[in-house]
Amino acid sequence: MIKLLASTCWGLGLLPKAPGTWGSLFPLFVVLCCGHFDFLTPWLPLILLCLIASSSLATISLHPWYQTHFGEKDPPQVVSDEVAGQSIALLGMAWIEPSNPMLWVSLAVISFMLFRVLDIWKPCLIDKAQQLRGGYGVLMDDVLAGIVAGVVVLGITLLIR
Repeated sequence: MIKLLASTCWGLGLLPKAPGTWGSLFPLFVVLCCGHFDFLTPWLPLILLCLIASSSLATISLHPWYQTHFGEKDPPQVVSDEVAGQSIALLGMAWIEPSNPMLWVSLAVISFMLFRVLDIWKPCLIDKAQQLRGGYGVLMDDVLAGIVAGVVVLGITLLIR
């Protein structure tokens, strides 16, 4: 049961329709809650780093289990990889203080949308990364999509500051 909860982000990957989007919403929800409760620098980046580490570890180490359990190398129910990638993307804006709350929330939503587009579209190296063996292939496309989205959002934050 713990393996199922860890790989599906507490069952979000088991929800009907677009499990990757449900999994990606979890880090966005964390960021928006931290912003709402003014729980930010340095805590928000640290929380995101913890999400990246724990969900990456779950994706890689639980690969043999979920491949057998769901019968696929990269089953859609496993969204721990999306949690890691989306958390990376959100790091692009997590370090700034929300002096303008609407702008801050907009940056978080842009980060979410960019990550989802890149994760679904998988341009260039993002697609190639899936060919890595085991859980590394499951994870790395999301990590690369998160890095690209995070760099774009970081560029936007630097331009508007």
